[in-house]
Amino acid sequence: MHQLSWLEAIVVGAMQGVAELFPVSSLGHSVLLPAVVGGTWAQDLDVSAPESPYLAFIVGLHVATALALLLFFWRDWVRIIGGLATSIVRREITTSAQRLGWLLVLGTIPVGLVGLALEHTFRTVLSRPVPTAIFLILNGLVLLGAELLRRRAAAGIPAAAAAPVPNGEVDPAGRTVVLEAVPATAAEASDQRLGRMPMLRAVGIGAAQIAALCPGISRSGVTMATGLLRGLSHEDAARFSFLLSTPVILAAGVLKLGDLAGPLGDGVRPQILVGSLLSFVGAYLSVRFLTRYFENRSLRPFGVYCIVVGTACLIWFGVR
Repeated sequence: MHQLSWLEAIVVGAMQGVAELFPVSSLGHSVLLPAVVGGTWAQDLDVSAPESPYLAFIVGLHVATALALLLFFWRDWVRIIGGLATSIVRREITTSAQRLGWLLVLGTIPVGLVGLALEHTFRTVLSRPVPTAIFLILNGLVLLGAELLRRRAAAGIPAAAAAPVPNGEVDPAGRTVVLEAVPATAAEASDQRLGRMPMLRAVGIGAAQIAALCPGISRSGVTMATGLLRGLSHEDAARFSFLLSTPVILAAGVLKLGDLAGPLGDGVRPQILVGSLLSFVGAYLSVRFLTRYFENRSLRPFGVYCIVVGTACLIWFGVR
């Protein structure tokens, strides 16, 4: 059985923490990097191999990434979980925290069901270098296409129609927005805006995560792109994407902790610990950077990156 070297653990652990949250597909990079390097890396880091210790390694990295997201958004999750609790106890959905909590629950259900049923099939059948490179190129095209379509749509919307509806006023659909306290922070303001989303819109954005079961398609990228096309700002689309992905990433890791504790983890647990620590740090720094980046910037640089890297990998695999 192939093992994981310390260098492999360090490089992949750091890469996972960054690539999971950047809209460039962490799974895609986890497949392409070993294939490009070749040799023992291609053997040790084969995510499609059923008995590879790499699977146990990936479990640790996912849990670490989810913990980093929980740490960064802990204030939001306190509000959201508190909102869900009061909503259940009082049988009401009136505050932004209550609405946002239920939108996250509903938005997570589609990918949860499909992931449980088809994750193994997607991983073993599609997690190969050439399909992954093609999916990475498609991911880049999705990011660039979403930016193009959003810009065209925004150009045709009058400023008054595009403005957010203040609390306590009637929106264009005739619904009254519940009056709430003025948000003290930008995060609370974003949560209030997200809480006003229609249910079907939130479910649609969450369902977009299903595409990320294909290696090379980014979970954060596809949800942000869908959010932009459904009228969210870059800032709110990124925030909703990160909140949506937290329970999905955490559940994916927790459900497979048996791999980490079982025979697949034998002999590689120290490497898993180091890789997970690097993944945690990388994820925390990444989400800190990206929440600021998307306040006034776009997905276009990431789209170009995905197309260039995917194309370069296809050329490399063809000529090697």
